[in-house]
This record gives sequence, C-alpha cells and structure tokens, in this order.
Amino acid sequence: MKSRAREKWRPSLGLVISVAFASVAMLPLVGLFFFRLYDNQLIHQTEAELVAQGRVLAAVYARDVEARLGNGIALGAEIRPESRPDHEDQMTPIRPALDLAADGDLLRRRPNALPATTPASPTYVEIGTKLMPIVLETQKVTLAGFRILDPRGVVIAGRDEVGQSLAHIEEVATALQGEYRAVLRTRKPDKPPPPIYSVSRGVGVHVFSAMPVIVGNRVAGVVYTSRTPSNIFAHLYQERGKFILAGLAVVLATVIIGLIFSRTITRPMHELVDRAARIGRGDRNAFQPLAHYGTREFAQLSHSFLDMAEQLSRRSDYIATFSAHLTHELKSPLTSIKGAAELLLDSLQGPSDNLSRMEQKNFVSNILSDTGRLEVMTQRLRELARAEAAPLNEHTELSDVIGGLKSRFPTRAIEEAGALDRSIGMSGEKALIVLSHLTDNAIRHNAKRVRLEAVEENSTIKVTVSNDGDPISESNREKIFDAFFTTRRDTGGTGMGLAIAQAVMTSHGGSIRLLSSKQGVAFELRFPVV
Repeated sequence: MKSRAREKWRPSLGLVISVAFASVAMLPLVGLFFFRLYDNQLIHQTEAELVAQGRVLAAVYARDVEARLGNGIALGAEIRPESRPDHEDQMTPIRPALDLAADGDLLRRRPNALPATTPASPTYVEIGTKLMPIVLETQKVTLAGFRILDPRGVVIAGRDEVGQSLAHIEEVATALQGEYRAVLRTRKPDKPPPPIYSVSRGVGVHVFSAMPVIVGNRVAGVVYTSRTPSNIFAHLYQERGKFILAGLAVVLATVIIGLIFSRTITRPMHELVDRAARIGRGDRNAFQPLAHYGTREFAQLSHSFLDMAEQLSRRSDYIATFSAHLTHELKSPLTSIKGAAELLLDSLQGPSDNLSRMEQKNFVSNILSDTGRLEVMTQRLRELARAEAAPLNEHTELSDVIGGLKSRFPTRAIEEAGALDRSIGMSGEKALIVLSHLTDNAIRHNAKRVRLEAVEENSTIKVTVSNDGDPISESNREKIFDAFFTTRRDTGGTGMGLAIAQAVMTSHGGSIRLLSSKQGVAFELRFPVV
C-alpha cells in the first residue's frame, strides 16, 4: 500500500485564480488612485504655500492698518461671533483641504475683474503702494500671483487689475466676510472640468487662496493669491529614483504571482501529466505521492488518480495471475473428463469385453466427480464476482447473519458473543458468504466448535472467528489468501474460499487477517459500522 501525502491546508484553485485576477484588475485602479492622490498632494502643498505667504502679507497689511486707525481709516464688515478667532489659542493653523473630487472645490475659470463702483481710499492706496515691493520680491521666488484688496474688494496692489474690483468672485466675497477660503479653478475658459479620473488633473487647474485681513474683529482687506500646482510629471522625473524602485517592486510582484501560479497550478499539473505517462509505460514507482500539490483540488485529483491507477494496476496483475491459475485448475478436470469420455467411446465402438462394467462405472464416476468440481469452481467464480462488486448502501445486523450461519450448518456447534446487535456496512448475503467459507474450512479441517466474538472499536466491528480444528502450518500461513491455494485438492477443494472472503471484506472497506493461535485457527474480521 503506498504512503499518503501529509494532510495540510492548501488554497483552492478557485481562490488562487480569484486572488490573482483581482490583483491584476486592481493594478489600473491603483495607478489611477496613485495619480489622483499625488495630484491632491501637490495641490495641498501649493495651498499650504499660499496660506503661509498670504498670512505673512496679511499680518504686514494688518499692522499698517492698525497704525492708521487714529486717522479714521474705514474698515469693512464685522466678523460674525462664531467665526471670530479665540485670542487664548496660541495656535490656529489653517490646514489645506482642497480635493479634486469635491464638487465645491473645483470651479470654472476665474471671472474677470469689474470696474470699481467706488475707488479705493487714498489711505488704502498708500498701504498698497507700500506693500508692492514686498509682493514683487515674494513673487520672484514663489511664482505666485498676488493681489492686495481693500475692505470693499478693490485691488490696491498687484501686477494687474489695480483699481478694479474682485468683490464678485466667490472666494473673495467669502474672505470679505472674514472667513478664509481656497478654491480650484480650471485654466481653460468656458469648458467643463476634465474627468475626475484623468491621468493628471493638476496641470489643468489653478489654486486660489483668499486670506482675510482682520483688525479688531473687522475686515480690513484681503490677500488674494493664486498659483498653478507643480506638474506631476515633472515631479515624477525629479523623483525618478523612487519610481524606478516602485517599478522594480511591481516587476517583483509580477514574478511572485508567476511563481505562485507555477507552484500551485503549472508545476503540479505537469508532474501529474508526467505521472500519467509513466504509469502508461508501466513504471511502478509512478504511484508515489507528488512532490507538490499546490491546491486542494490538485491534491484531491492526484490522490484519486493515483489511487485509481494503482487499483487498476493491481486489478490487471490480479487478472493475469487469476487467469493463469484458473487455466491450470480447469485443465486437470477437463483432461480427466476428456480421457474418460474417449475410453468410454472406444469401449462402445469396440468389442463388448474391452472394458468391464465396473471400469465403465468408474469412468462415469470420474466424469461426474470432475464435472461437480467444475460446477463448484463456477459457483466460486460467481461468488468472487459478486464479492468484488461495489457496495450500494448495504447494511445488516450481525445477529441475523449468525442466525443464517447456524441454519446453514445445523449440526455444528456455533457460539457467539459480544456486540451482535450493531449494523455493519455489508449485505447479509455477503457477510454470510464470508462466515460460511470460514466455517466450512474449519469443518473440513476437523473442527468441532466455531466461536464468533464481536467487539465495537471506533468505526468498525471486530469479529474474531476461532475454531478448534487442525492448525495451519507456518509455511502455509502466508499463502492461505491466495486464489486456488488449497491443501485439499484431492478431496475437492478449490482454494477460492478465503480469497472470496478477502475480496468481500476489502471491497466493503473491511479487512480479514489470520491471528496467531495456540490451539486451532483464529481469524480477525473488521466490518465497517453503519
């Protein structure tokens, strides 16, 4: 019996394929997510820079306004109580929150400036003139666009649009009420925003930041800044080393997935195909377990295939051996019948004194005896064929089988004990065939008493069948289950009784073996429990 591979958890073929395909399907989504995430990161970085720059200019702007409060400088709208900063807080950071996917953050191209209904007051124009050198120097380094607005939204400092009003722009209007606001605006005029999942949206938008200037809980002006986020592809080039490592990681992941497929699917499949070819060539070593199974399905398939192939090989060997023995066993009685019939035919065709009446009677007796032997052998062959048939939900109780055994051998002492009320996975007819052959063999070897003792053990019923007949010699103990082996050939023995009993037990998942016994003979039968 070949050894079985160690049982362990293995992923199913469906699981391996599902995970692999899910991983492949996720790669484009991961790429899109990466670009979107990177775009947002660049936009957050741009907004943070604009916040910092705007806040510094707002602080300078507020100081100039505070210095002119005594001159009656006019302030703008009063901040709502819930929007006023808590002066006890030492830290009031403004965190970047723009998102390309947010509908409220992405607006169309910034509207053009409008003529101011009322010009900016000379005081604010003076403040704008003072801040202009700072704006220009900052713009040289940061490349951002700056516009300084008075409390009514009129531009008082900046490269363009000085003297015009930006109060109608959404983010500026919010800042004129004392609240900071930043938005994204498309760079292409009069066209819908680009798709949310385009490769990179960052190059098609502008970040606008409107920072209110607060003096005494009133708006003194707005620092309006803008800038295009850094180009994602330029950043990719700058960080090419990191992305090369990322690419290598993707290649490595692909190689790992390939190795997983090779180990779990391709390699076991090739090995199983090779085993099938070797078995077809008659290689007996091909029945050993595979080195790698990979998945549960391949493990089950290989176990079933190798078991089936080994069983077919054993069956083929058994049929060849059985045919040779059967031919030998049939040859002797057929030769005897043929010789006796020829002699009888010669006596009928020749003179009447060729054979005596007694000799003719002996020839006929020999013919009948050999015919009876052939008939018994034919019956045994039918029993053997039924014994090797696959069981179909068969079951019976041992007590019923032993009752039938006593009816078949009414003149013999048959004793029973133990768990006889349990059902076994075998029909009553086949169980009776097994016990009948054992009892018949015992009787033919001078047994006066046969005892059956049943014990339940886990999923089997162990039945010990012992008798007080002639013991089996040591030289014959290894041969008793071989077909056609018998020590009673001269008295009509066929040598098939124990072979049939073994075939019945094996085909039903049971077993039979000869036990060591000081007196008589004992067999151990193991029946499967229903």
